[in-house]
Amino acid sequence: MSPLTLASIPCAVVPILGFLWLIWWLDRYDREPLPLFLGVFAYGAVVAPPLALIASWSFSIPLAAIVHPDVLPGMQATFLAPLVEEPAKGVVLLLVARSRHFDNVTDGFVYGAAVGLGFGMSENLLYFVGAAAEGDALAWMTTVAIRTLYSALMHAAASSLLGAAIGLGRFRPPPLRALLLTLGAVAALGVHGLWNGLLTLAQDGVALAGALDFFLFPLEFAALVAVFQLCLVLEHRILRGELQAEAALGTLPAEHVRMLSRYLLRSRRGWLPSSVDHHAYVRLATTLALRRSQRAASPDPDAVGAEIGRLRQEIRAVLSGSSRRAGD
Repeated sequence: MSPLTLASIPCAVVPILGFLWLIWWLDRYDREPLPLFLGVFAYGAVVAPPLALIASWSFSIPLAAIVHPDVLPGMQATFLAPLVEEPAKGVVLLLVARSRHFDNVTDGFVYGAAVGLGFGMSENLLYFVGAAAEGDALAWMTTVAIRTLYSALMHAAASSLLGAAIGLGRFRPPPLRALLLTLGAVAALGVHGLWNGLLTLAQDGVALAGALDFFLFPLEFAALVAVFQLCLVLEHRILRGELQAEAALGTLPAEHVRMLSRYLLRSRRGWLPSSVDHHAYVRLATTLALRRSQRAASPDPDAVGAEIGRLRQEIRAVLSGSSRRAGD
C-alpha cells in the first residue's frame, strides 16, 4: 500500500470528525444526545452511500438507453447524483424526526449536517484512494483539499437544509409539514445539483464555471451558517420568554431565568445548590421552554400540554428534593 493511500484514511476521517464536533458544539442550548447524533453520522457514512449507489445504478441503465453517451456523464453528475443521494441521506432524518429529541429547526440543521458529513467522509475516502492510485502527489493533495473544504461541506449543507425544513414542520399540521418537506428537498437538490453542474462544466473546459462554483458555494455556506446562528438567537429568546412565564407560575425561581437562557452562564457551576442535579435541571427547563413554544402550533396540543405538566412536576421535584436534602 502506497504512502498516499495510507494517508488517504486520516485525511478523509480526521477533518470530518472535526467538523462534526463543531456542529454538535454549536448547538449550545439543546445539544442532541451523542449516541443518536453519532448514529445519524454513522448512517450517512455506512448506509446511505450503498443505497445511493444501488439507486444510481438502477436509474443509469434506462438513462443510458435514451441519452447520448457524450451527455450522459454530465446528466448523471448534475441531476441523477442529487436525486439519489439526497433521499438516501434524508431517510434517516425522517426517522429521527419521530424522536422526542428532535424539536425544531436547529435540531434539523444539526442532524442534517451530521448525515451529510458522514456521507461526505465515505465519498472522500473513495476519491482520495482513487487519486492516490494514480501516483500524482500534487493531484492527490488537490483532491483532498477541494473535497474536504468543498464537496463534504456541500453534502452537509444540502442535508441540513432538508433537516431544517423537517424541523420547521415538526409541530405543524400535516399539509404544511408536507409543503415544508417539499421545499426543503428542492433546496437540498438545488444546492447539490448546482455544485455538481458547475463542476462538470469546469471539467469540460468552461473555466468560468469552476471559478463561479468556488465563489458561490462559500456564500451559500456562509448564508446557511448565518441562518443557523439566527435560529440559536431565537432559541435564546424562546428560553428567556417562556421561562419568565414559568417563573411567574412558580415553577422555578425568577433569578434562574437569566442563567438558564444564556449558554455561558448556564454552564457555570455555583449558581445552584450542590445537591441539585445541574445537568438534569438545565435539560428539563430547556425542554419545558421549547414545548411551551411549540404547543400552539402542534397538531396535538393536548399531548404537548400533558408533557408540559410532567416537565413542571419534574423540575419542582428536582428543586424541592434539593431543599429537603439541604434541610436534613
